[in-house]
Amino acid sequence: MYTRRFGTGTTKEDLREIVKEGWCPPRNSYDEVYPGILLGDATTALSVRRLVSEGVTHILNAAMACSDCESKDICGTCVLTKPSYYSHSGIQFKGVQAHDEKRFPIYRNFEESTKFIDDALKKGGIVYVHCQQGISRSATLIIAYLMMKKSMSAKEAVRTVRKRRPIFPNDGFFEQLCDLELRYRNHRVYA
Repeated sequence: MYTRRFGTGTTKEDLREIVKEGWCPPRNSYDEVYPGILLGDATTALSVRRLVSEGVTHILNAAMACSDCESKDICGTCVLTKPSYYSHSGIQFKGVQAHDEKRFPIYRNFEESTKFIDDALKKGGIVYVHCQQGISRSATLIIAYLMMKKSMSAKEAVRTVRKRRPIFPNDGFFEQLCDLELRYRNHRVYA
C-alpha cells in the first residue's frame, strides 16, 4: 500500500472538503463526468438495453463480485456481472473486485483500470464505470484515470468529477489518490 507522506501535497482532508460542499445523494442513476466517461450505479449496469441505447461500448465494474459472493448469488455491495452478461451486446467488460472499505488497496487497480478506460476512449468508445451507487469505488478509478492520463492534480480531478456528479470516496481512497499525486509529481506538470 502507498505510504502517506505528511506535510507535502494534497491531503485527504483537502479532497473531502471538495466533495462535501453541497453534497447530497446523486439524483441520476448515471452522469457523464468527462467526455466519453459515464459514472453510475448498479441499476444501470444491469440494464444492457439502456447501456446500448446510450452507446456504451465498455463497462468497468468497480464492484465485481468475488467467488464468495457469486456462490451466495447475492451481495449487498457487489454487482454480480461478468463478461458473459454483456457478450450478446458487444460491450467489452472489465471487472475489479474492490470493497468500499478504508483499508482496501484500490490503488492496485489504478494502472489496469486506467488502461481500460484510455483504450476505450482512444477507439471512440463510451465507458460506463460503476460500483453499487456510483460515488466511491468507481469515482476513485475515474479520478485516478484523470490524474494518470490527463495530468490533473488530485484536486483538479476530484473537482472535474464532482462538478457533474455527487461523489464521496472513503478516506482511504482519498489517501491513495493523494499518494498517486505524489508519485506522479516528478513526472508530470499539473495545471
